[in-house]
Amino acid sequence: MTRKNVGAMLAVAAVLSLPLAGCKDTKTLQENEQLKAKVAELQKENGQVGNDLETMTTAHDALVKENEKLKAEIKALKTKRTGKKTVSRKHRRG
Repeated sequence: MTRKNVGAMLAVAAVLSLPLAGCKDTKTLQENEQLKAKVAELQKENGQVGNDLETMTTAHDALVKENEKLKAEIKALKTKRTGKKTVSRKHRRG
């Protein structure tokens, strides 16, 4: 007799758990879709950041070259100057 009750209880529990399992699967599927969308968005952002980094690196390299060129020009201008005028030291009698 108790075997029938245990079997019946298990059958009732299984029947009642099926809708819950179905809801859980639906919820899991929705979360999975949301996560897939978020991953796609992050991959897109990552690609954009990569492009921005490449652009900034190119700009940085160009600025470094320009800076070196300007430093060379400054150095060349400094060396082109002939020495400073020497102050004539005349002794004046007063």
